[in-house]
Amino acid sequence: MTRFARWTAAAAAALLVAGCSGGSSGEGKNTSGGQDRSGSPATTPSSGASPRLPSSLISQRLDWGACKGTSESPAPGDAWQCTKLKVPLDYAQPDGRTIDLALIRAKAAGGGKRLGSLVFNFGGPGASGVAGMPSYASTVSKLHQRYDLVSWDPRGVAASEGLRCRSDKEMEAAESVDATPDDATEETAYLKDATDFGKGCLKNGGKLMSHVSTTDTARDLDLMRQVLGDPKMHYFGISYGTELGGVYAHLFPEHVGRVVLDAVVDPSADTVGHAKNQTRGFQRALDAYLKSTGQDPKRGSQKIVDLLERIDAKPLAASSDRKLTQTLALTGIVLPLYSEQAWPTLTSALKAAEGGDGSQLLTLADGYNERDASGHYGTTAHAQRVISCLDDKQRLTPEEAEGLLPDFERISPVFGDFMGWDTAGWCHDWPVAGQYDTPEVSAPGSAPVLLVGNTGDPATPYEGARKMADELGKDVGVLLTWKGEGHGAYGSGSDCVDSTVNGYLLDGSVPRDGKVCS
Repeated sequence: MTRFARWTAAAAAALLVAGCSGGSSGEGKNTSGGQDRSGSPATTPSSGASPRLPSSLISQRLDWGACKGTSESPAPGDAWQCTKLKVPLDYAQPDGRTIDLALIRAKAAGGGKRLGSLVFNFGGPGASGVAGMPSYASTVSKLHQRYDLVSWDPRGVAASEGLRCRSDKEMEAAESVDATPDDATEETAYLKDATDFGKGCLKNGGKLMSHVSTTDTARDLDLMRQVLGDPKMHYFGISYGTELGGVYAHLFPEHVGRVVLDAVVDPSADTVGHAKNQTRGFQRALDAYLKSTGQDPKRGSQKIVDLLERIDAKPLAASSDRKLTQTLALTGIVLPLYSEQAWPTLTSALKAAEGGDGSQLLTLADGYNERDASGHYGTTAHAQRVISCLDDKQRLTPEEAEGLLPDFERISPVFGDFMGWDTAGWCHDWPVAGQYDTPEVSAPGSAPVLLVGNTGDPATPYEGARKMADELGKDVGVLLTWKGEGHGAYGSGSDCVDSTVNGYLLDGSVPRDGKVCS
């Protein structure tokens, strides 16, 4: 299981595959497994002063053509075009080696004057925009009338020199590792698994491992803007994509056009702060789910804790020859919390597990972990870990994490133990040093940035939206609040949210800071 914090088009598809009817609300894998992260190094300039790029990059012509499908992502259809954008591997050496980024677009459909490109990031970090954009197009159909819909696979992701740290067999074998170790033997196995994962990433990623930070990707975004021919960056970031948007605004405030950040990550939180925020957010979502089924949240949570402890002692049989472990069970519980429409599926899965059948929770876990029926795993978890461990400077020892467990367990009896251990295990013995503690997102001089916060968001708790607004700065961050459930707000059923966002992106109508949609 990866850390909790992702919501992507892939996660929406996972809910559908698992038998849920939940719609898409927008990004971010780690439910972003563990935690959504971003940041910018202390050496980052306070404005968009990038190293001067060679004209061969700035003036490159994009060769748009038909999109080719893969075994993981079928070709999207005639409306979509794909291409490659060349970017520097290392922005400190802009004349050096380049890498290719995979881009996808659908030209503006008409119905009004074209406004330019609207670039989407669906979070993770590690989510594929090339795979996710076509499935999200129906959600943003009104925006498509006047914008080219554009997305991409960020560096290290999928078709953009995507990182894969383990084979499918190794991924499946790792599922037997207990992410909440109960004794010294389990702790040793847990930490060894983390070390082995990092070694696999370094072996397969090489120099790329040191050049996939959020700051690198923000610089890619600005080069993309120039090559697309847009004087301003119009951008829609979801979950981790909000971190990326904030870092972009900090680096290039003069290039900010109309920017929407939905499911906003708290830029003021470090590793432990993010973990506690998400522990609190998922427990809130679980409490809301339990209330919806007529249960007392405290008693309902304890019932789930008891179930997980029984599974820890004796994994449950499933319909396949695999077993449902405690970690997989927790993963299966997490996925439906991303969408209120998926809550009935959680009810069914928990009922089956109480009866000794782990099949439904295992199906949900497989959806979250991007495991298909043939046993093949997607790469989101690989890219997410490489990117977040390069961004994150803080490295907790196992002893420090153990000392935090009581605090985490007080926040959530269900998720606290996992999230507490994750603060040490996620980047344990990582072969590349992290770059910063928290992202720099201050953007004086930027155009207004619209932040959409959902009071029931499990992965990016609501408080982060206000923190982002404050750090962007006065007259820049504009907060729109939705009193709803699930990860993300736009496209989740609120006419108030959708019309406000559409008005801003299509007409430039900036709502008042603090507007509330109920």
